[in-house]
Amino acid sequence: MSPSRASADPLLRASSLDAAVRLQRALHRLRVPADVHDGYGLALVSVWVGLVVWCDCGSFWWRTGWDAARKRPVYAWHPVLEPERAAARIARRYADLRASQTTPGAGAQPCR
Repeated sequence: MSPSRASADPLLRASSLDAAVRLQRALHRLRVPADVHDGYGLALVSVWVGLVVWCDCGSFWWRTGWDAARKRPVYAWHPVLEPERAAARIARRYADLRASQTTPGAGAQPCR
């Protein structure tokens, strides 16, 4: 379905937004902060730098890495009917991303 058709259907917009809000609440219960944004028939759950979850009427999907051989991102997905299980998977990805991020100031030389 094209974005212009999806945005014209208020039921699709409400369903994707409802799914995103359910996911946000499940993430919150796992102490993972997230913001919800919607439009064009999709809703987005912004979790961390490089971790945005897209929601449509049937699936959540998010980027999990990079396939160097194919030169393209790798995505994971989960059905919207299981926001708690999706949140657990996303929370693990969130923890991985946070752990891999360099802590500001760790080992850095002071500015002069």
